[in-house]
Amino acid sequence: MPSLSTLLFASFPLLLIAIIWQNPDPIIKPITGHIAFKIIRQFFETTHCYVSVKTNSARLPHAECFSVSNGKFSRVFIDETSFPVVKEARKGHVIPGLWDGHGHLLPYGELMDSVNLFGAQTMDGVKERLVRYKASRPEAGTAEQWLRGMGWDQANFEGKWPVAKDLEIGDQFKDMYVMLDRVDVHCIWVSEKVLSLLPNPLPEVSGGETPAKGVFCDNAMDIVMKYYPKPSKERKTKFIKDAMWELNKLGIVGVHDAGVFPSELELYEELSADENWNVRVYAMMECETRNTFCPQDIAKISTTNGMLHVRSVKLFADGALGSWGSAMIEPYSDKQSSSGSLLINATTLSKLTHEWATAGYQVNIHAIGDLANRLAVDAFEEALKGLCPGSTLRECQSQHRFRIEHAQIIHPDDQRRMAELGIIPSIQPTHATSDMPYAETRLGKPRTEKEAYRMRSLLPLNPVFGSDFPVEPADIFEGIYAAVTRRSPRTGLDAEGGTKGWYSSETVTIEDALEGFTVNPAYAAFLEGKAGVIETGAYADWIVLEEPLEAVDLESLRKLKVKETWVGGKRVYKRAGPEEAPWVQN
Repeated sequence: MPSLSTLLFASFPLLLIAIIWQNPDPIIKPITGHIAFKIIRQFFETTHCYVSVKTNSARLPHAECFSVSNGKFSRVFIDETSFPVVKEARKGHVIPGLWDGHGHLLPYGELMDSVNLFGAQTMDGVKERLVRYKASRPEAGTAEQWLRGMGWDQANFEGKWPVAKDLEIGDQFKDMYVMLDRVDVHCIWVSEKVLSLLPNPLPEVSGGETPAKGVFCDNAMDIVMKYYPKPSKERKTKFIKDAMWELNKLGIVGVHDAGVFPSELELYEELSADENWNVRVYAMMECETRNTFCPQDIAKISTTNGMLHVRSVKLFADGALGSWGSAMIEPYSDKQSSSGSLLINATTLSKLTHEWATAGYQVNIHAIGDLANRLAVDAFEEALKGLCPGSTLRECQSQHRFRIEHAQIIHPDDQRRMAELGIIPSIQPTHATSDMPYAETRLGKPRTEKEAYRMRSLLPLNPVFGSDFPVEPADIFEGIYAAVTRRSPRTGLDAEGGTKGWYSSETVTIEDALEGFTVNPAYAAFLEGKAGVIETGAYADWIVLEEPLEAVDLESLRKLKVKETWVGGKRVYKRAGPEEAPWVQN
């Protein structure tokens, strides 16, 4: 039970209001009312001052202080009252909290509990990591809990696809259930034990391939996933909490979660009411059966605390470039027999786009190849023609905000069409720098030069930037570095081993990149004025850096560390000293 002093303190503002209300003097009442308002405000808000505050707001682009009340910014201002010595004592430079415009929250947490194969350069290297992981996780590999991992790339196996028998590493692995995701999560590689569960012969699946025994790509992965024992609610909860803690360490306060199943949304809704749910999630719903219409399985969700929003759906047009799965207008330069795979036909894509938009959902289409991007633009244009009678297509698009997720390879004709319609491109800058060693081999120089990994060319469309974590590291400063330099944030070098930048004409400025990770994701999630800015009424989310972002040396940018992260006016991460995730504190 609260103490008497606590009750008196809490009730003081109400008593003050009552006293003022009873004062009949018309001269004294306004004066005392003004004083009382200032006193009351101190009870309900906290004020934070820093060396500088970059707001992303046209009203006051740069500030020194802001006040927070009920999880939102209540005032943003330049402090003209403090003495110079007080201002000199302030530490830290603030920017709005960062948003990843395309990530995968639950898989990110699952990767942290799985075998990390990213960077394994040989088959022996993969096997070493599997053996080491198994030694620490004896329960992994059973029928109830398969051994999971992610990050392999056949390019590191002398260009040869792996096979199921490669996973029989000594006697211990012979009877284990193993499923490993390719680096782009568009293929899985499974063990013989997993294959023994599947029908024989394997069924043919439209939009899917099995390039080797034990490897399943794109829609063919569904053959295996029918038998995969999904993690329990408890394990999924742990994955989500672990992922959020890691994201907060990187200054990430929000994520567009690009593919959340209805059953997962139920868990999200339950957990988002917890005070330690520290990342705002804009979820793109994905039906249990990909590329279908299932509004009956979900309800639009927008939590009162602003931590979870559900009003969009994700569809898939094609696969990935690395596995020759992205759908191309012309064949691949290094595989003339293939133009990739469409995961859905044009008629169905258009029909689903119209159905979901009519039901009130934003439609976001995964499209990597130029054919897939063309069909996505076709579907959007067709839908817009029927959705807003009496409006122009661009006006209609401003209401529905259709997006292309990845928008990686776009024919110049379709780039122009996107510009005319205002279609939002959702881009991952580090995909360009990760793919640059082989992209030109896949596409040829002319196609790469005119179509691939556009950034500056798409700036008029206010592109959303993201990482696609766990496919790429979630560190947004690595993404900013990749966008600004077109060089690898891991090495600082371009595809030729130099520092010019890969197709450097498509670089953007730091300011452009920051907008791509703040205000642009806010608009693309219908959260403009609420996220990505520091202004009155917006969510009180910010991060603290040691120096202003624009003053950071480019080579230091890719290694930049956040000092503090705040969400809803609550500090959720502080770098100084040993840190422990609030989820596990006693």
